[in-house]
Amino acid sequence: LKLLPAALDGQIFTADRDGRVIAIDATSGKVVWEERDKKRRISGGPGVGESMVFVGTSEAQVVARDAATGKKRWVADVSSEVLAAPNAGEGVVAVRTGDGKLYALDAETGKEKWVFDRTIPTLNLRGTAPAVIHNGMVIAGFDNGRLSALDLETGKELWETRLAEPTGRSELERLVDIDAEPVIRDDTAYLDSFQGRVAAVSLGDGSLEWTRDISSYTEVTVDDENVYITDERGYVWAISRADGSSVWQYKKLKNRQLTGPMRYKGYVVFGDFEGYLHWLDAATGTLVARQRIDDERIIAPPIDIGGAVVAYSSSGKMAAFSAE
Repeated sequence: LKLLPAALDGQIFTADRDGRVIAIDATSGKVVWEERDKKRRISGGPGVGESMVFVGTSEAQVVARDAATGKKRWVADVSSEVLAAPNAGEGVVAVRTGDGKLYALDAETGKEKWVFDRTIPTLNLRGTAPAVIHNGMVIAGFDNGRLSALDLETGKELWETRLAEPTGRSELERLVDIDAEPVIRDDTAYLDSFQGRVAAVSLGDGSLEWTRDISSYTEVTVDDENVYITDERGYVWAISRADGSSVWQYKKLKNRQLTGPMRYKGYVVFGDFEGYLHWLDAATGTLVARQRIDDERIIAPPIDIGGAVVAYSSSGKMAAFSAE
């Protein structure tokens, strides 16, 4: 399970498998509220938006709580286990389910507005890509290597583009999967796929602005100049936003099962399977610092909480670091 922290309005939200959702003050690290639902096993989230925090469960439900108080607002039934964080915006909660469906729920009531169904391959990675809501659209990557944009009100598909083409003789060789959340910048979506490509996709019509043959299953991060990627081998890349050309590559962390990177105050920051947080210079790709926050693996990418970087290990330990 990839239970990720999420930040909203000066708080950090976390969830665990046993039904617990916790709000933490981003400045002090103190618990603001904690709620537990013993009947539900959390499998995806938390996601935030519309002044609420959302989690998905293995029992095929989405639970919404008030972000300020933790009070339960509503519970909605979906068709399958929820492994990705529900995302909310523009009055809608977008939810991906393990059987290939994408739900749009009313943010106030949890009632279903529409559902989009995409057939999934026989073999795929454990996990699904969170959907992103942007300017009246829902943008989501699917297990067949395709990226789709849907109308937020109706669920009608506006366009679809393929990031990865299945090739090879075996099911394993033909496995292509998008498990990372698209990053939107200046009406372009940046994302990667397993055994596929890193791509810049125009939100206007779904056309590919450029692609690079880099296989990754983690999130990318973007700044004004570059896209930063950690690939499946443990290499870290900076490639140009303009044309996808290489800016630098860091290879000394091979096979360390790196998280997706984040861009913060001149650095590229990411975690690894031994609990280390690594800092590279964003301009040159040189290693600047690293700290070990835990003996357990870091699965979640670090998050920017405004003035600090928060890292979160798979054992549940959280730590905040300043760039200074």
